[in-house]
Amino acid sequence: MGPLPKRKVSKTRRNKRRAHDHLSLRHLVVCDECGEYKPAHQVCPHCGSYNGREVLPPEEEE
Repeated sequence: MGPLPKRKVSKTRRNKRRAHDHLSLRHLVVCDECGEYKPAHQVCPHCGSYNGREVLPPEEEE
């Protein structure tokens, strides 16, 4: 048999270990073209531009 824990890990100790496992917020930057927030290093979903030029056609509002 392999090594086994001698004692049950308490809820507090378990939760302390998991304290850093949370998801972080996405890093958003302001688009240079339309001024909306967008994920960094990605095509703007609002105006379709990336790095100062239009890559995708703009999203049509319904």
